[in-house]
Amino acid sequence: MMGLFSSASSTASGVLNRVTRPRGSVDAGEDKAPSDTEPDDTSILDENEGSIIASLISQLRVGMDLSRVTFPTFVLEPRSMLERITDFMSHPDLIFGAEKEDDPEERFIRVLQYYLAGWHIKPKGVKKPYNPVLGEFFRCRYDYPDGSQGWYIAEQVSHHPPISAFFYVSPANHVSILGELATQGENRVTLLGRPDDGEYIITMPNMYARGILFGKMVLELGDTCVAKNEKLGIYCDLEFKTKGFFSGTYNAIYGRLRKNSTDIGEVTGRWSHTMEFKNSKTGKKRVLFDALKDGDNICPKWVPPEDEQEPNESRRLWSQLTQAINSKDMEWATHAKSSVEDAQREDRRKREESGEHYVPRFFELKDGRWVPKFDMPKDPQEASKAVQEWIFPAGKFTEPEPPLTASAPAPHPAAGVLPPPIPLAGS
Repeated sequence: MMGLFSSASSTASGVLNRVTRPRGSVDAGEDKAPSDTEPDDTSILDENEGSIIASLISQLRVGMDLSRVTFPTFVLEPRSMLERITDFMSHPDLIFGAEKEDDPEERFIRVLQYYLAGWHIKPKGVKKPYNPVLGEFFRCRYDYPDGSQGWYIAEQVSHHPPISAFFYVSPANHVSILGELATQGENRVTLLGRPDDGEYIITMPNMYARGILFGKMVLELGDTCVAKNEKLGIYCDLEFKTKGFFSGTYNAIYGRLRKNSTDIGEVTGRWSHTMEFKNSKTGKKRVLFDALKDGDNICPKWVPPEDEQEPNESRRLWSQLTQAINSKDMEWATHAKSSVEDAQREDRRKREESGEHYVPRFFELKDGRWVPKFDMPKDPQEASKAVQEWIFPAGKFTEPEPPLTASAPAPHPAAGVLPPPIPLAGS
């Protein structure tokens, strides 16, 4: 979903890749230091970090594309945005079985629950994932307790403009999610057991970093996003509220559901804590998601060991940067980050000289949308076999027995020794 500054090529937050100002905010020059925030939501900058951030902010302008801004390594979350999107698949129980609900309003609410439950997962402080480079991809598989499975694939399909396309599917559980993170990212959810419903489309909010110039940063989701199913005629305008300077609450949300022009109910709460739905007819409330109670019940994913990944697969591509950040070695981190970015620029230069047009591996553009290069069989068992072979070709990976875990990071290099540049895969 998403501890990040930008979504399209940085969130997912799927979320902000423009410098914007929250509606109702005071002049941008009055970037007040945040107060009454929780420790996990803030970052305290030392003098050196503060001066770097201040210099960076002085170069920004309203409307600027943040995907073209190079952030210092100390504000990076140690994973790619392509992996960050998987946070929305962390609580599958909220959406699995939604197709069995006879009431279309209930099916809509179940989809809304899936979306709202993806925002609470983030690192401590103010961090943003790595900007994916063109041709980078991330893939993983979910093995659920009942023996069913789910698959996820994401790929950076465009550099200018930056676009990340992603696809999740669990044929046995009758759910597919297709989307892209761009200037305005969106999720398109399909309940495969209810084909007549069509798509449930949900857009993404923006993210704002406040208090930067005062050395204490806090990250907020802001603005209004829309969840809708046009075939069912059900809509929800969901407002992620930024805290006012003198009043309000951090991480608050408010939304109204309606079927055509008829009010259904309202969504209230905090995306980092508890969110509720109140039925307009009955007045009854129900919990949509309680991050404090159920937030740690995250479904694990299996990712191929790094030594079996391809060179432009996210964890392998950024492995040195991730190790450096985890080791708090900012010199190494800066070198590792520059190595990937320099290789990306060189790769782009060669394509421009040869007149080569980049063709994504897993996605293609059709009717203005990025869709998988995959035709899924209708039978759930056949579909599961087909998607497994498409994303994880047989014989290429050593799959561990449960519990499924990723490979351990490589050891830190000797002190004072910087690793060589990281080559990008040819694209």
